[in-house]
Amino acid sequence: MDFHVNKERGDSFRPDFHRFVLLFGHSFSERIKFWSELELEHALVEGGEESGEVALEQAYLDFLIKPWLNVRAGMLLTPLGIINERHEPPSFNGVERPFVDTLIIPSTWREFGLGLTGDLGRGFRYRAYLVSSLDASRFDAEQGITEGLTAGFDASFRNPAKTARLEFAGIRKLTLGASLYTGHAGFNTAGINPRVTIGEFDGRYSFRRLDLRGLFANTWISRAAELNRSLERQTGVNPNVGRQLRGYYLEPAFHLLPRRWRHDAILFGRYEKYNTQHRMPEGFAPLPQFDRSSWVTGVTYKPHADVAIKFDYVFNRNKSSVVRPIDGINLGLGWWF
Repeated sequence: MDFHVNKERGDSFRPDFHRFVLLFGHSFSERIKFWSELELEHALVEGGEESGEVALEQAYLDFLIKPWLNVRAGMLLTPLGIINERHEPPSFNGVERPFVDTLIIPSTWREFGLGLTGDLGRGFRYRAYLVSSLDASRFDAEQGITEGLTAGFDASFRNPAKTARLEFAGIRKLTLGASLYTGHAGFNTAGINPRVTIGEFDGRYSFRRLDLRGLFANTWISRAAELNRSLERQTGVNPNVGRQLRGYYLEPAFHLLPRRWRHDAILFGRYEKYNTQHRMPEGFAPLPQFDRSSWVTGVTYKPHADVAIKFDYVFNRNKSSVVRPIDGINLGLGWWF
């Protein structure tokens, strides 16, 4: 559950019960298990009006064969980055999810798919899936590939994408990860079938009262010039999609209260750099307002390990001298059980 109060500079406070997620699971046997998440966004769904939505975040079967080899099939969270698979409010600092984990690696990214999971021993574990394709007809300059997520609706599995993640957690309080995604996205763009490739690596480390986490991600879109021209002919608007998107962030956080206390207060700061037009195809110019950076600083208070009360202030910047970004204040309350 995730309740937010957001305020941009010059605007009033806007409360929003952003997410209410129900998890259902069932064990058919010791070797066949079902897991799912059903999400209600923005507290209300009304027909014919833009309000909330009900979405199936994930729903899959696990067929457990060996510790190092298991089969998973259904609606799957794409195993990219830190946040996409583990996006519950108490698991990260800041009211909103990081910008890089929203614009460069879309969140929450789920697709129909099937694949393998397992623990390889010595701290290594993996996920490797075939998943339904992105829709390149909905790519744009500001949000990159984010609007191209099908979320399992009217999706295509004709040319399934491939995605995999390898993690290392063999050293206490250290987790390292690397992820890859590659697949064609042209099932809705006749005559052109661009390939989207995403590579990222990330790390999390704790030393005494200090936590560190960081991530770097790069997205490549092939035939971006042809895609822009094709979509402009169809819609009359040039989406100006870049051929490369890039983002990274670094976040140090410090636990303020003694370990013997049952509650915790975490002071954090996060610097993010993200550009949805990092490289442009020949003949297309980048817009400086999409070369962005943000400083997010705030406090997470946990009266219980599964309950988080959050406050942060966001300083937004970009390279444009005309379109200026707006800073913001965010308050949040999140919990899980």
